[in-house]
Amino acid sequence: MTAGPENSPAPYNSGGNGPSGYGARRAPGGPRPKKYTRSRRKACIFCVDKVKQIDYKQAIVQKYRNKLITDRGKILPRRTTGTCAKHQRMVAEAVKQARQIALLPFVAD
Repeated sequence: MTAGPENSPAPYNSGGNGPSGYGARRAPGGPRPKKYTRSRRKACIFCVDKVKQIDYKQAIVQKYRNKLITDRGKILPRRTTGTCAKHQRMVAEAVKQARQIALLPFVAD
């Protein structure tokens, strides 16, 4: 007796709506799967303004202060602000100088 395709059991992961989830279809009207979108890197605000040097006076200027420092007085990271490595180093140095001469608080009240 030969076993033909009609008599052989189906493989476990054969597609369709099996327990493995391969080939599963979403219910009509249900949520669609989210597509991965790659976000663009922010442009460095200092490179755009063609700033060569950042000193402690610029770090406390209102134009940059809200973008570089949190309300608690912490320096925001590059991935949040979008600054380049060169200007991020200058920002960190300038903020630390401003803290030393009491233009910026070390911690927020």
